[in-house]
Amino acid sequence: MHELKVKVKCPYCKQSLMDTEKTVDDLPSVKVTIQHHDKRGFLYLSSIYGSYNIISEIHVPLGEIVLFSCPHCQSSLLTNDLCEKCHVPMTVFELEQGGKVQICSKRGCKKHLIEFSNLSQEISAFYDAYSSSETPSTEE
Repeated sequence: MHELKVKVKCPYCKQSLMDTEKTVDDLPSVKVTIQHHDKRGFLYLSSIYGSYNIISEIHVPLGEIVLFSCPHCQSSLLTNDLCEKCHVPMTVFELEQGGKVQICSKRGCKKHLIEFSNLSQEISAFYDAYSSSETPSTEE
């Protein structure tokens, strides 16, 4: 199976959300600040698109909505787009190569999507950025 690794940044301050110190699935994680009721902490998401592995500093029960924000500028990462399954706000991350990734803000929902605004240009840049590391070296 071919894994799609994403690199994301805040759509507002444009700072990278990638964390090389805290890994998930043996890769740099996506670090965000989350809030659930009066608790606040960091959440580390897998950078493999489609993986639901996480490390969370706070416990959030399944079915609860989480407020996501940028750990750098504190801007909310929630959008006006609603999850097609849950009808709650989606959380957005900008792809470093252009486009965006959205995930549902409800704990346990597996709805997510990748969008490209300039389809041919961004898919080409995305493919170049993410496929080059997948090609095994033949040099000895």
